[in-house]
Amino acid sequence: MTAVPITAMSAAATTGAIGSGSERLATMALFVLLVGATLGITLWANRRTRSATDFYAGGRGFSGLQNGMAIGSDYMSAASFLGIAGMIALFGYDGFLYSIGFLVAWLVALLLVAELLRNSGRFTVADAMSYRMRQRPVRTAAAVSTVTVSIFYLLAQMVGAGALIALLLGIQEGETFLGLDADAAKVAGIVVVGLLMTVYVTLGGMKGTTWVQIIKAGVLMGGAALLTVLVLASYAFDFGALMGDAARASGQGQAFLEPGLRYGVEVDGDAWATLWNKLDLISLGIALVLGTAGLPHILIRFYTVPDSKAARTSVNWAIVLIGAFYLMTLVLGFGAAAIVGRDAITAQDAAGNTAAPQLAQQLGVLLGGGAVGALLLAFIAAAAFAAILSTVAGLTLASSSSLAHDFYASVLRKGRSSEQEEVRVARIAALGIGVVAIVLAIFAQGLNVAFLVALAFAIAASANLPSLLLNLFWKRFNTAGAVAGIYGGLISAVGLVFFSPVVSGKVHPETGESLSLLPAGVDFAWFPLENPGLVSIPLGLLCAVVGTLLSKERDDDRFTEMEVRAVTGAGAH
Repeated sequence: MTAVPITAMSAAATTGAIGSGSERLATMALFVLLVGATLGITLWANRRTRSATDFYAGGRGFSGLQNGMAIGSDYMSAASFLGIAGMIALFGYDGFLYSIGFLVAWLVALLLVAELLRNSGRFTVADAMSYRMRQRPVRTAAAVSTVTVSIFYLLAQMVGAGALIALLLGIQEGETFLGLDADAAKVAGIVVVGLLMTVYVTLGGMKGTTWVQIIKAGVLMGGAALLTVLVLASYAFDFGALMGDAARASGQGQAFLEPGLRYGVEVDGDAWATLWNKLDLISLGIALVLGTAGLPHILIRFYTVPDSKAARTSVNWAIVLIGAFYLMTLVLGFGAAAIVGRDAITAQDAAGNTAAPQLAQQLGVLLGGGAVGALLLAFIAAAAFAAILSTVAGLTLASSSSLAHDFYASVLRKGRSSEQEEVRVARIAALGIGVVAIVLAIFAQGLNVAFLVALAFAIAASANLPSLLLNLFWKRFNTAGAVAGIYGGLISAVGLVFFSPVVSGKVHPETGESLSLLPAGVDFAWFPLENPGLVSIPLGLLCAVVGTLLSKERDDDRFTEMEVRAVTGAGAH
């Protein structure tokens, strides 16, 4: 089968498939049903959350399979379903690099972090480090890092939510629905997600969040599998034919199937520009592979299981789910390129974040007309929205827990706060984080969500991972090293991003339109790489090592105790 006639009709079909009021009502009804179900789970969990252990770790009562599904759900976020599919649809081979990097990263988490962290901590990442160090400076640094990484990751999910709402309502540029144009609908989507994630965390805690994530994993995997089968069936399960049509429809030809369209681009006559492009690709790969083992919302999931064996089982199940899912994103991305077409994708969302839902809508139109297209879009949009809601809840829980448990209880109150007081502060912190994330996401709407997540990975790998690993494996490591490593990696990563083309100075070579956060004409970028990991991760490690060696603090006995505890689980909470 060839998709040439499909591509030719895609723009018209896509814009018209959800135009009627009844179709819009059907999509909104499914969306409201999803939100209602998740809120019901949250209220159920609220009645069973009685202690700090319930709120932070779900009572440590989840099995390896359940926690593995929740971890996979956390990981298979809007960035995976929307951003990566969009990246592949627009950039072909280079977009799939995200899938490979995200999947390989789990080997680092499995081999170096999961079991040891589960045994040596209690609720947060700082618990593991502060066991053998001075509590207040380490917990303060860890709280700052956790909130920063979570905010960057939250931006990605909420930007995806905004794009999804505009598509769900069928609003194209220049059109309105219920008084909302496309831009206003995106802002409304961001606000709605921000409010919902705050409700999930403040009411449900880890128990509610985990069950929402387990259900979402099933919905998202089912939706992705359905789309994958429909795309492959359209090509008689001939993946080669699909790739060929995708390459032709992309306008790039064979280059669509080869590296260099988005990353590592060779610039004729400019060796320096070519070098920076190659280094940017390496930097992205390093951040993706090392970032997972430093993500706070992933790491705290290892505390929700009863023992280290369940922690390992969790990661094994997560790898199975995530591996299958990322293979499906390859089909979804090429399917969107072939069946929807680049022009229709970028017309709805310039960054490509709506490629997968548009693919669902187009397949439905081809199968049974506009009504089927609207229903299939509604189902896939609901799956994507479930992905967003569960991930933002996990992120908000990680950052609010760190603020309450690490900063408030241990730094401000010096361990004198009650469990009830600590949980109350965590709920207030969740509200504050929600407000900050909403405001920042409104300004970041033009960026691809997979790219935003890559920045969060780079910051996590720079700030958290060096100190976490040195704490587990280096006897000489001390408080000064931990604080220097966290702040050094955090400041270098965020600082380099601020002075990179991500924030200012990058414009479209033909249209002159700004491709950065700030408008065209504003340019204070001096760091040439869009991904800071190549520089910031070694800097974080260097700061940790130098900080350690400059301090005389040392407690070999405490390290020995922690080492036994991390390996055997003896004394673990």
